Amino acid sequence: MKSRLEEIRAESIAALREAASPEMLEQLRQTYLGKKGRLTELLKGLGKLSPEERKQMGQLANEVKNLFSNAMETRKEELLEQASLLASHPDLTIPGLSVATGGLHPITQMCYDLNDSFRSLNFEIFEEDEITSELFAFDYLNFPPDHPARDSMDTYWIEGTENKEGAKRHCLRPHLTGGSVRYLKEHGAPARFVYPGRVYRNEATDARHERAFFQYEALIVDRDFSFSSGLVLVSTILERVFGRDVPVRMRAGFFPFVEPGFEIDMQCQVCQGQGCTVCHHSGWIEVMPGGSPHPNVLRAAGLDPDIWSGFYINIGLDRLVMMRYGIDDVRLFHSADLRFLQQFK
Repeated sequence: MKSRLEEIRAESIAALREAASPEMLEQLRQTYLGKKGRLTELLKGLGKLSPEERKQMGQLANEVKNLFSNAMETRKEELLEQASLLASHPDLTIPGLSVATGGLHPITQMCYDLNDSFRSLNFEIFEEDEITSELFAFDYLNFPPDHPARDSMDTYWIEGTENKEGAKRHCLRPHLTGGSVRYLKEHGAPARFVYPGRVYRNEATDARHERAFFQYEALIVDRDFSFSSGLVLVSTILERVFGRDVPVRMRAGFFPFVEPGFEIDMQCQVCQGQGCTVCHHSGWIEVMPGGSPHPNVLRAAGLDPDIWSGFYINIGLDRLVMMRYGIDDVRLFHSADLRFLQQFK
């Protein structure tokens, strides 16, 4: 009987290892522990043994029974774990789905393209915080104390500082130009740098205007820098961005931080100069103010205007992107509508 018990133990454990489903485990349980199972039938013969043999064989039979039961529970847990893993993993034999890929926002892409273009001309990339002060946004830039841009109807003042003055009066930057004074104070002249970023203005929105939008400003400060060199710079940058020559014109314009100042227009790329709603049917669209830094701005930066001059350009980045892709409403870029943005991937 002992040899038969050992045989049943070895056979049953080997069979459990080969079982590949809960149904097979149940079949093995019936084969060995059922009413007519092999181990059950063997235990029925214990009554024919002597008391001493009956005790020894009974203990051995219980060991075999417990070993089989424990091994069956272990195998059942293994099968359940395997089933869970299979359910949570894809069938590698099934053809896969294409992975959805992201892409740069068109304004971000334009900014990177401009960065590359200006770096190739030996410009440095400069950034500053989006919260600035009245000192840098207006005082250093030659804005008179009663200039309308300082009014809360145009500038977002930070609560708690709106009744203060100068460096203690904080606002969301209404333009990037204050960053030029900050840079020049730290690095001095000569200088050649750009500073892209988001700006904020409290104004009504339409196809060409948003309350939060992107600008891209560039400044050269050097000795005896000519306006003609500035015009060449504008033409060169636009040619690199659009991959072709873009007609440009300069009109006299007033800005407190430049003297003399100009409005710099480019031919509308939405209608190719034929006239549309974006350019108000003029064929031209203003993309940047420009001019030579005002002497008061240079003095605020600690530079002598009798020695230093230069050239500003402040690119309306959103409008430039509109021109690149022929988009007729700037608000689309800030709508977060994936149906619109996915076409630029």
